[in-house]
Amino acid sequence: MMTRNDCLARDADDALAPLRQLFALPEGVIYLDGNSLGAMPRAALPRAQQVIAQEWGTDLIRSWNSAGWFDMPKRLGDRLAPLLGAQAGEVVVGDTTSLNLFKALAAALHMQAAGEHAGRRVIVTERSNFPTDIYMAEGLATWLDRGYTVRLVDSVDELTSAINSETALVMLTHVNYRTGYQHDMAAMSAHAHAQGALIVWDLAHSAGAVPLDLHAAGADMAVGCTYKYLNGGPGAPAFIWVPARHQHRFHQPLWGWWSHATPFAMAPQYAPCEGIGRAQCGTQPVVSLAMVECGLEIFEKTSMHAIRAKSLALTDLFITLVEARCGGHPLALVTPREHARRGSQVSFTHPHGYAVMRALIARGVIGDYREPAIMRFGFTPLYTSFADVWDAVEILQHILDHQDYDVTAQRSAVT
Repeated sequence: MMTRNDCLARDADDALAPLRQLFALPEGVIYLDGNSLGAMPRAALPRAQQVIAQEWGTDLIRSWNSAGWFDMPKRLGDRLAPLLGAQAGEVVVGDTTSLNLFKALAAALHMQAAGEHAGRRVIVTERSNFPTDIYMAEGLATWLDRGYTVRLVDSVDELTSAINSETALVMLTHVNYRTGYQHDMAAMSAHAHAQGALIVWDLAHSAGAVPLDLHAAGADMAVGCTYKYLNGGPGAPAFIWVPARHQHRFHQPLWGWWSHATPFAMAPQYAPCEGIGRAQCGTQPVVSLAMVECGLEIFEKTSMHAIRAKSLALTDLFITLVEARCGGHPLALVTPREHARRGSQVSFTHPHGYAVMRALIARGVIGDYREPAIMRFGFTPLYTSFADVWDAVEILQHILDHQDYDVTAQRSAVT
C-alpha cells in the first residue's frame, strides 16, 4: 500500500508540480472542486486591476480599440482552440454555455431543415445530461412549434439504438457531470452521421481536463465553459466551436450587433458577418474575458498529454485509497475505472453523501455534492498534488470511521 511519503516522492518527480505556484490556493485547503469552479490564477488579480484601473478607469472607451477589447472574444477563441483540437477562426469566447448551446442547437436544426433530412423532428440526448442542456433543447423545440421532440435516453447502451432515421440532432455532454463517464466522441459522432443526424457536444467537463480533437472526432459543433478546468473565474464567459466546414451554413436566431458584418454602420437590417463571428450576440463582459486569458496562459506551459497522464494517476490513486481505507463503509464508486471512459473526476455515492461532504468541507477538503447521494471530487493536475489525495482520503476515513457528520444539516442553496 502506498504511503504518504510515496505521494511526496511522486510530487517531487512531477513535472507539473511547479505550475501549482501559479495559483492562489488558500492555506489549509485541499481543493478538489475544480470540476465546478477552478482555482484563481495568481495573474488574475493584477490583470483585473489593470483592466479596471487603467483600461477602464483611465483610458475609458478608447480601450475598445487601444486595449483590444473588441477583438478579445475571437483572440481568446484562437488561444483556446489548440486545447479542443480546433483551428484558428473556429472558436469564439462569450455569452453563457446555455446561450451558446441554444445557438448551436438552433443552427444545427436549421441546417437539417434545409437539407435532405428536412422531415426529421427528434433531438436525442441522455436523461442524465446536465439539466440546463435538456431545458434548452426542450425550450427550443417548444418555441419552434414545428413538431420537434426531445427523446431522453436512460442508458449509454440504449443511446446507439435511439439514434435512428427519425433523429435530426444528437446533443451529448462528453464527460457526464455526475459520474465522470466519458463518451467515445469519435464513435458516437460517426454513428450519428451514419444515421443522417448532426451532433453537438457539451465540453464543460472536458475542456482543459482531457485531450480533445474535435476535427478528428467528426463533431459538428461544440460548446463549453471556461470557469471549471480552464480556471476563468466564477461565471466566466463560455465558448462555442463551429468548424470552418459548417460556418457558411451556421445561422442562429440571436441576431446581436456583435455578429453583424458591419456593426458600427448601425444599419437597421441584420447581415451576419463571415466566419466564427456570426456565433456572437451582444457586447461581452470585458473584465471576465480578461480573467479567462489568465487561465489559458497557464495551459501554454504544458500539454494536454501531460495533464491527462497526471489526471489518471491522481484519480487512480484516489479510487485505490478510498476503497482500501474506507471499504467498510457504504460507499459505491460510480465513476468508470476504465481510463478511456473516465474524465478527471471521481464520484462516490453514500447514503448520507451531503452530510459527509459538508463535514469534509468543514475540515478543509472541498468537493461537492450532486443528487442522488453523489459526492464529487474533481482533480485538476495543474494544482492538485499526490499528497493532496492522500490527505483527503485520510480525512474522509476519519469522518466515516467516527461518523463525524450531521445528517440533519440544512441544505445550502449551492451543494
